Amino acid sequence: MTRKDGFLALLVVVVWGLNFVVIKVGLHNMPPLMLAGLRFVLVAFPALLFVTRPKVPLSLLLGYGLTISFGQFAFLFSAIKFGMPAGLASLVLQAQAFFTIILGAGVFGERLQAKQLVGITLAVVGVLVLIESSLNGQQVPLIGFILTLSGAFCWACGNIFNKKIMQHSSRPAVMSLVVWSALIPIVPFMVASLIFDGLALMLQSLVSIDTTTVLSLVYLSFGATIVGYGIWGALMGRYETWRVAPLSLLVPVVGLGSAAVLLNESMSVLQLAGALLVMAGLYINVFGFRLRRAVAVKS
Repeated sequence: MTRKDGFLALLVVVVWGLNFVVIKVGLHNMPPLMLAGLRFVLVAFPALLFVTRPKVPLSLLLGYGLTISFGQFAFLFSAIKFGMPAGLASLVLQAQAFFTIILGAGVFGERLQAKQLVGITLAVVGVLVLIESSLNGQQVPLIGFILTLSGAFCWACGNIFNKKIMQHSSRPAVMSLVVWSALIPIVPFMVASLIFDGLALMLQSLVSIDTTTVLSLVYLSFGATIVGYGIWGALMGRYETWRVAPLSLLVPVVGLGSAAVLLNESMSVLQLAGALLVMAGLYINVFGFRLRRAVAVKS
């Protein structure tokens, strides 16, 4: 990977890591489902006027949009609204990697390797430790964990739809898929917000919208979605998957660090232990036991 592309990859990691702090800030004056809906309005318009529609079956496009866009962010935004710390959310959401592996084994018949089984086991133990710390009064609501894990599962389902789309004969460009699939969750988000928040609160949040909320929406739509996915998709197309994908492991590192600095979030010893177990599971899933082998070679 060239130095320029390495810089772009790290830029995306930072943008995505800060994404969780921005969500928390944006939710201060707007209900979560409405904020998420407006995010995708800005992703779709006016970009779809300049990007051609992907030539894939509508069923796959609907499945992708309703899972990776609507499901993932409906649960994630609601989790943060219910008190899930932004930094911890950035980490727990990475459980999508393990959900994707399990779903891939069921849908595509992919075989699970030993490193994946070990990684999944460590991550599950880590999540259980995080839940235990929540139940022990660490001021992290259990519903926040459940909603964030639900968001991770929806992201994984979206990955499966994405793989099916990319296996289609007319493989679409990444930006085409991102922009046109953004149309799909807009109505579900607004209907869900109407049901759970009510029309009065929705209108009030629009009337009283402030600069902080507007800037949050701009960041979430253009920064995290259009720019982030655009650069990431280009890098995935330019290099081998194993060169690019592991860099996403740095997202929760940026998420936890930025939340600590910007939101003054802190973690208990038990939560830190759970976080380290999840990160260890993610590392083993991607890299296996290379560190152990490298040490053995040196010795």
